[in-house]
Amino acid sequence: MRALAAGLLCLGTLLPHGVAAQRPLVIRQAQLIDGTGAPRRVGSVRVVGDRIVAVGDVRAEPGDSVIDAHGLVLAPGFIDSHSHHGTELFRPDSLRRAGLAMVSQGVTTIVVGQDGSGMGLRARFDTLTKRPVAVNVASYVGHGSVRRAVLGANFTRAATVAEQARMAAIVRDEMAAGALGLSTGLEYDPGIYATPDEVLALAKIVAKVGGRYISHIRSEDRDFWPALREVITIGQVTGMPVQVSHIKLGMRDLWGQAGRVLTTLNEARRAGIRITADIYPYLYWHSNLGVFYPRRNFADSAETAFILSHVSGAEDIILSEPDGHPEYRGKTVAQIAAARGESPVRTMLSLLAEPGGRDYGVVAKGMDVRDMEQLLQWPFTNVCSDGASTGLHPRGFGSFAQVLGPFVRDRKLFTLEEAVRKMTTLSAANLGLRQRGRLAPGYFADLVLFDPATITDHATFETPQALATGVASVWVNGTLVFQQGQVSGQFPGRPIRRGTAR
Repeated sequence: MRALAAGLLCLGTLLPHGVAAQRPLVIRQAQLIDGTGAPRRVGSVRVVGDRIVAVGDVRAEPGDSVIDAHGLVLAPGFIDSHSHHGTELFRPDSLRRAGLAMVSQGVTTIVVGQDGSGMGLRARFDTLTKRPVAVNVASYVGHGSVRRAVLGANFTRAATVAEQARMAAIVRDEMAAGALGLSTGLEYDPGIYATPDEVLALAKIVAKVGGRYISHIRSEDRDFWPALREVITIGQVTGMPVQVSHIKLGMRDLWGQAGRVLTTLNEARRAGIRITADIYPYLYWHSNLGVFYPRRNFADSAETAFILSHVSGAEDIILSEPDGHPEYRGKTVAQIAAARGESPVRTMLSLLAEPGGRDYGVVAKGMDVRDMEQLLQWPFTNVCSDGASTGLHPRGFGSFAQVLGPFVRDRKLFTLEEAVRKMTTLSAANLGLRQRGRLAPGYFADLVLFDPATITDHATFETPQALATGVASVWVNGTLVFQQGQVSGQFPGRPIRRGTAR
């Protein structure tokens, strides 16, 4: 990659929270991809403070710092609409706050509070204001967290009227704190025990204050169609935007039915339902061993045999966090069964019967590449990572680079301009984010400069934290956070509250 050191912006005295003062910045001779899907054009961008002030034929003014992009692509910073990076990002040490997994791919904003997990946003946002991180952070309020706070350990049942009222009060408070909306994780405890009426009642509260709904739906495999219908119904009844998290056909019996999914979604949109989706570019998902069992019948050998025949094969289920069995980390159920001299069914049942066995982390193949590509190509599907900065799944370090590199350059699923749209303006629209995700005057200066000829991911299941390459520089709110493989040590990220630009 061409060296840009000669054009680095000058950093001055450190301001509060570790963000350096800086002169106005002009990035010139770049291929501008503005995030709207419009064709790229050669031009320049001028940044003053945290905002873009001019795009196109821009002349530097006296005192401006100037960077020559040498023909690299300059695009809006990417928005990860479904992220689990917060676990590491929110730790106090500077290296984790720098968000290397994110910024090395050009991600400048992440959205947490996913899969029904997340509350206490007022305190979280206050912490991010006092001890900021390298990227911007928005959040949903998680239905599962709210449900657990009210029902406690006795959550394997429907909520009473009084309990629903207490959940509603918490949701209202979290929305007032700036949550984007309500997230659900209806394959997980405790959300799996919530009735559709309970979820709908909370969704109505969110809709009344201008929020939105995002869902890890009740089933991504055997009960996929009624699960998809549930999220469509919520959009129909409330009128608010609804989004399917990490959309997939996660079962062998469903492979080849992406066309039917898109027909269903398009029919819903034609009926006025504002439904969208996000997706990550991998055939493997990451969760826990217990999620295979929607009826929580963990000792059922027939159910286990069905799972291994129809959902994910024993050779496609990798133990990622098997507490108590470090020797099994990175091994498939098939390999573990062979080492133990027993059938894969017996191995699954034995692991589940162990203390904490239901929560053993797994990475499992459940999708077909043709379905994934079709779902990714839908005009209303934005790119996400569903990733973390630790663990065995490479999606946390590779999702955005994999789409920009192999999916665009090699497989030609869509144009580079369309890929950037799916990471910027579409993501912002699907999330309700304002003034982010576009190269335009008045928008926040979240920017990524990258080489379209070389950008690619290197993370694999063997080396899941390998850095992507091809990203030259990344700015968040006008401040450099990543350059030539290194983080800058600056923390200009901000909490993004619903209904505000900041």
